[in-house]
Amino acid sequence: MKLSDCHNIADFRELARRRLPWPVFDYIDGAADDELTKARNTAAFADCDLVPDVLAGAAEIDTSLTILGRRSALPLILSPTALQRVFHWQGERAVARAAEKFGLWFGISSLATVSIEEVGAMVSTPKLFQFYYHKDKGLNRSMIERCRAAKFDAIALTVDTIVSGKRERCARSGFTSPPRFTPSSALSYALKPRWALDYVFREKFSLPNLDTHVAEGTGEAVSIAGYFNTMLDPTMDWKAAERIRDDWGGTFALKGVMSAADARRAADMGFDAIMISNHGGRQLDGSRAPFDQLREIVDAVGGRIEIICDGGVRRGTHVLKALAAGASCASGGRLYLYALAAAGQAGVERAIALLKDEIERGMRLMGVTRVDQLTPDRLRWR
Repeated sequence: MKLSDCHNIADFRELARRRLPWPVFDYIDGAADDELTKARNTAAFADCDLVPDVLAGAAEIDTSLTILGRRSALPLILSPTALQRVFHWQGERAVARAAEKFGLWFGISSLATVSIEEVGAMVSTPKLFQFYYHKDKGLNRSMIERCRAAKFDAIALTVDTIVSGKRERCARSGFTSPPRFTPSSALSYALKPRWALDYVFREKFSLPNLDTHVAEGTGEAVSIAGYFNTMLDPTMDWKAAERIRDDWGGTFALKGVMSAADARRAADMGFDAIMISNHGGRQLDGSRAPFDQLREIVDAVGGRIEIICDGGVRRGTHVLKALAAGASCASGGRLYLYALAAAGQAGVERAIALLKDEIERGMRLMGVTRVDQLTPDRLRWR
């Protein structure tokens, strides 16, 4: 199987599975507990149908819109994800360049393997920083100051990760950051020599947005669960979120909002956006899917705050359904992570191009020429 054989996100997933050591693939692919929420995140989109109009003259369409104050060519954000250098040696650089090529928002994680400064200087497209609230307040201040200096466009405070979910696949494989080669895992890495050679002989793994303050996860191998449970601050509350927003002073979102009550409070407090997200099903298994919860949140706060439906997106029609249900836009991580792991920047570009074609074709077949014409009357729920 090669890159040209990939015609949808599921194909990229399969190519990534073939090319990665299984502990690394399971880190990308896995989720919490029984992984029910991860499965539901995508399955939720199948519970409603698009209702097209015909004879609408949709030869010329406009897929662009304004998200968080910046123009995007598509109603899709490439969500921030951690440790990308582990999946492919090009890491966040590949995703940044692909996002710039297509004119999209993209994000990097606090646990990114490329620095805030490098990403800020690399591309001019809109950039989002995913902020993990650490116990080390000096680290928190440092990340905000570095994002401001690098002219990032927005910060998204992750609010659903005060402790780690139980990621059983990682527990079984012993996956750590950076990857630790043990007698039990050595064979899985040896069987993928291309990945192993790239990892060992190319740029040394690091987490440059953290390593000025912490060693865990950079020079010292640690499980992701161990990092979250040790380093992140479980006392984070609404006052802390407000302080971070005020310290940042720019466009600010909460990532991980799932209840209508929390959405109302975020709107009342003047936050710019919420990302309806369950962290890809990697935290609380059995929680609602973002798309399942979208209508309730839109009914509660629609028009008062931007609403980003994050997670489970695998098709262009999923993006159209999110917009029709009231989201400002959609976002996702695995939709490009599989492609990054499969083929680096070329993979990410092919994945975005496929989704772009699906969005454009879907709009034409729906009889709409602008994304704001995707309204609730275009959906029927089963």
